[in-house]
Amino acid sequence: MSATPAPIDYTQLAAEIKRWAREFGFADAGITDIDLSDAAQGLDDYLAAGHHGGMQWMAERAHMRVHPEELHPGTLRIICVRMDYAPPEIQSAWDVIHDDSLAYISRYALGRDYHKLIRQRLQKFADRIEREVGPFGYRVFCDSAPIMEKPLAQKAGLGWRGKHTLTLSRSGGSYFFLGEILTDLPLPVDAPVSDHCGSCTRCLDICPTGAIIAPGQLDARRCITYLNIEHKGSIDPELRPLMGNRIFGCDDCQLVCPWNKYAKVTVEADFAPRHGLDHARLIDLFGWDEATWRTNTEGMAVRRAGHEGWLRNIAIALGNARHSPEVIAALHARADHPSDIVREHVQWALAQQAGKRQNSQGTAA
Repeated sequence: MSATPAPIDYTQLAAEIKRWAREFGFADAGITDIDLSDAAQGLDDYLAAGHHGGMQWMAERAHMRVHPEELHPGTLRIICVRMDYAPPEIQSAWDVIHDDSLAYISRYALGRDYHKLIRQRLQKFADRIEREVGPFGYRVFCDSAPIMEKPLAQKAGLGWRGKHTLTLSRSGGSYFFLGEILTDLPLPVDAPVSDHCGSCTRCLDICPTGAIIAPGQLDARRCITYLNIEHKGSIDPELRPLMGNRIFGCDDCQLVCPWNKYAKVTVEADFAPRHGLDHARLIDLFGWDEATWRTNTEGMAVRRAGHEGWLRNIAIALGNARHSPEVIAALHARADHPSDIVREHVQWALAQQAGKRQNSQGTAA
């Protein structure tokens, strides 16, 4: 007769899971249940106010977002993990933001697209758990399904919801990605972390477009990250001058956050900047045709903007740059682009540059 398997010590297993998480490159791990009732009202209010902008997929699957068990039937617990992405000397990002000849790309997007890397790592993590306990029900996620990652991470003790709406950790700031394993294992849950933002309002004060309308409330329709990544089509002319040279994402609220002095530099080589995109010239990037853009952005998150969006965003940044013959020449080279969207933003940029030229001539006179 075969021996009866020993019962699983879930408390010990939870401790082992957190240890294994670090072996797979995760900086932290926590475990929570599937109750998201506290977050449900906030999501309803967000959608009712229209703060999700054109992200209709948020509303279409809102019910599933607060019921993770519908993503994977049988789910009892969620293992939440954090993976750091901060490059060395991240504060040098300000040097790029303040140089209007350069293109600013959010620091998370400078290297390999994190979605696949983290999902692959989570799969290996789940395989390790399976070797210990035998077959079990699970599904891995990383920003790839209607799942409320930040509320789950907060419930799992990975951090709290900062006033900029990002998850903040006392030991790691906010420069990290989140991932999850939904599982049917009845693991003990961790306690949530209390808020440690205090009276600080630096993130609200620094937001270029005033998108953080109140502590913990973000209107995506004004958020630069939404505008230059998720939003398709024309960008509100009133917001364009406020976008500066940010062509993919925006990090201002993180760069000023005091907790990011504790941010950990990534140990993942795949997150290292590619093609010099951490300090590239706007004019050079504007010159990439679609084939070059596809080659140079292969496997990167910046693909999400699309080539048309890439050119649209850079046209805005060139319109915001100091007047120069080089900038004018670059814009004129795209003035007859096949895309209506690109042409519109190029014409806007040329008008901005014309105004700057007149102002400089008037000042000189």
